[in-house]
Amino acid sequence: MTAAEQHPGPAMPPADGVRPTDGVRPTDGVRPTDGMRPGGPTPGGPASGGPAPGGPAPGGLTPGGPTPGGPTSGGPTPGGGRPPRRWLKALVVFLLIAIPAGYLVISALQSRNGGEDKAEAASAKGLSAGYPTRVQRRIYDVPVPPYSKKVAFYETNSWKVSSLYVQFVTDRDGLDAFLAKIGTRRSALAEGEVTITGDQAKKVGWQVGAAGHDWAGMVLKQKDPQPKLRITVKFDSPEHPKVYVVSTVTP
Repeated sequence: MTAAEQHPGPAMPPADGVRPTDGVRPTDGVRPTDGMRPGGPTPGGPASGGPAPGGPAPGGLTPGGPTPGGPTSGGPTPGGGRPPRRWLKALVVFLLIAIPAGYLVISALQSRNGGEDKAEAASAKGLSAGYPTRVQRRIYDVPVPPYSKKVAFYETNSWKVSSLYVQFVTDRDGLDAFLAKIGTRRSALAEGEVTITGDQAKKVGWQVGAAGHDWAGMVLKQKDPQPKLRITVKFDSPEHPKVYVVSTVTP
């Protein structure tokens, strides 16, 4: 036995505070019986510095989650847009078709109603639908009652004479008001009398004096330069008489 064996030196503490087993010193190059380096992970455990069991996978994704770069549930589709709303597109198309069609229907109805009121005026040559101007009504002394219907007029001018042709449909009160403003009354109308001449009626296409109608008329003569009025009324509808007037002014 050598001297070293007779007097062994003090035992060295194991590295990292790990106690060797079976009297084997760490300096002999033998690993501890647990097969791990002192301070290392336990057998079967995760690698040093790795995530704990059940934790997120590398890259921050949990097991069973979406694949990297894939869309998430309920999120935007690839490209950043939302899924198309077909019902919204269908509504827009419907409105684009329905709105113009509605305007066309309304315009057609208005044109039909207006055309019925202006049909007679259009068939009578020379007549213009609408009220005469205020100046014309004052000069020719033809105060057309408010709210009259089928109003039309025509004016002729020459060196010797100027005339205003006016037609309108009113009610009983309107007729009485019209006659009162020109200084006369309903009793002045002679039944069966047509005071507008054939030449005057032909000039504007009036059918005054036609058989089968209830006519009444009068001639209102006034001092110059006031106009002379020939008035003929058709009483086929007593509640809505139609009035024809020819007012003549001699300069």
